Amino acid sequence: MAEVSDDRARAEALTRRRVLIVDDNVRVRQELRTLLPLAGDVEIVGEAANGREAIRLARALRPEVVLIDLEMPVLDGYEAARQIKIVSPACRVVALTVHGYEAARQKAGRCGVDAFLVKGTDVESLMKAILGRYRPLPSSCWRQRLRSRRLI
Repeated sequence: MAEVSDDRARAEALTRRRVLIVDDNVRVRQELRTLLPLAGDVEIVGEAANGREAIRLARALRPEVVLIDLEMPVLDGYEAARQIKIVSPACRVVALTVHGYEAARQKAGRCGVDAFLVKGTDVESLMKAILGRYRPLPSSCWRQRLRSRRLI
C-alpha cells in the first residue's frame, strides 16, 4: 500500500510545473503562491523581489517556468527575462504586468518572454500560460477576456 502512494507522489511531482515567482510586490507574490497550486499542477520553487534575484534563483533552482513582473527595482523584468533565457533557454518566461500596451508586449517578446499577460487576467489564462497552452490574443481583445474571477 505504501509503495502505491509513493509511486503516486513521484508521478505527481513529475507532472507539476516548477514555477519561480518574481514580483516586487509582496502581496502579489503571496497571492500567486497561494492560488497557483490550488489552480493546477504547479509547485512554487522560489520567489524573488527583483530581476537580479530572479536570475540568481533561476540558475540555482532551475524552474520550468518563471512568472515575472516587468517593472521592478534593481533590475527590471525585461533584462531579467533576457538573461534567464540565455542561461536556461528551455525555461518558459511568462510576463505578468500592469503594462498592457503594445510597446511593452513587443519589448517583452524581443527579450524572450514566451507569454504576456496583464495583471487582472483570469486564473484560467494564467494557468494556460504557465502550462504552455496559452495562445496570445491581439491587444484589442484583452479586456474582453477578463472574467469575474480575477487574479491580483
